Amino acid sequence: MKNFMQIYTKKAPPVLGPYSQGIKINNLLITSGQIPINPKTKMIPKKIFDQTTLVLENIKSIILASNFHIKNIVKTTIFTTRLDKIHKINGAYENFFIKNKVSIFPARSCVEVSKLPLNVKIEIEAISYKK
Repeated sequence: MKNFMQIYTKKAPPVLGPYSQGIKINNLLITSGQIPINPKTKMIPKKIFDQTTLVLENIKSIILASNFHIKNIVKTTIFTTRLDKIHKINGAYENFFIKNKVSIFPARSCVEVSKLPLNVKIEIEAISYKK
């Protein structure tokens, strides 16, 4: 398919199944859900604030590998096993976007789920668009 590209970077964790880290179609980039695995150490932080920060950094790696920027994120979906910790998730999420100089936060959905891969507490996927 013309203008349809699979995205892969070693700066984000390898996929755990038959899917891509991201797919770029023309000016649209869709990441698969990312979980908080450190791509260098393969470690998973214990605290949800740290897990959220790491997931967002992994998404950033995929976005940068696609020649997009954090400001191009238009929508995120958060899956968490700990919706009661939304204040910690929001703190890490806000810090990430402010640190990356984003003036408008993306649209977002947040859903509590019973379980995530490797028993992590959070998974986030992102959709990015650029002109």
